[in-house]
Amino acid sequence: MPDDLILQNVPLAGYSTFRCGGPARFFAEPSDSGEVAWLFNWARGKNIEVFVLGNGSNCLISDEGFDGLVIRIGKNMGDLTSKELEDGRTEVTAGAGLPYARFGNYCVEQSLTGAEFACGIPGTCGGAVFMNAGAYGGETKDFISEVTYWDGQKICCINGSGCGFGYRTSLFEKLNREGKTAVILEMKAILSKGNKEEIIALTEDLRARRTASQPLDVPSAGSTFKRPEGHFAAKLIEEAGLKGFALDDSGAQVSPKHAGFVVNNGGRAKASDVMRLIDYVVEKVYENSGVRLEKEVRLVGNFGG
Repeated sequence: MPDDLILQNVPLAGYSTFRCGGPARFFAEPSDSGEVAWLFNWARGKNIEVFVLGNGSNCLISDEGFDGLVIRIGKNMGDLTSKELEDGRTEVTAGAGLPYARFGNYCVEQSLTGAEFACGIPGTCGGAVFMNAGAYGGETKDFISEVTYWDGQKICCINGSGCGFGYRTSLFEKLNREGKTAVILEMKAILSKGNKEEIIALTEDLRARRTASQPLDVPSAGSTFKRPEGHFAAKLIEEAGLKGFALDDSGAQVSPKHAGFVVNNGGRAKASDVMRLIDYVVEKVYENSGVRLEKEVRLVGNFGG
């Protein structure tokens, strides 16, 4: 495997929907599982950390960047195929780097129902499985039948029921939190045929609702906070008087359109500006309600503890 697969000092702001963050010391975009394995072994040999990045739609990358190897699972691993099963349902196989919205739109094109919500989610299929992405009552776990992943030593396949899906979590996310390797390579989904007109109508309705309620025209990482049990993060933030709030003129702001989103106006805020605002919101909401919000956005690199 050629070393020229690995680039050095690659700016990461363009690989994050927050549009901020410093460079990766090393960066690579593999094309298959063999290259993923080689990259991990290369990093292990140099005793450096690895971070696996998808579309960067749920990440806040430190201003210092990442002092290790960033492996981006993107379009090079974005295959998409399908086959009809004997029971009339359809199995769709998607590479981890395929945009999740493309998967959703493909299902719509094939008159498959159940993945309409995916059409508006900006991440990759791998990221969607990793965090059990969902919206408007639908979740990734609803149709996953099998996931193929790299565990640091070998390629593993696991059925959907073994993926440990929960609210914005999965077996893979849990393994990552424990410092273990779990790189999603491919997912299989099984969906049923439906009425195409009804599927299109639902997709358009969800798209209109998302456009009306979310700041899609401003850099962000989507919902900044997880939904606290028995509450809604946006409502708690509004009740604390923070909708539209900004600490300064850095560009970091609680969206005036949807209080659950911290946005980066003009892409001019640094990651540290966004982080200061997130921390401020957490403390003010806790003071006002007694509920401590938990970040949904993942932090990449050094944020000083």
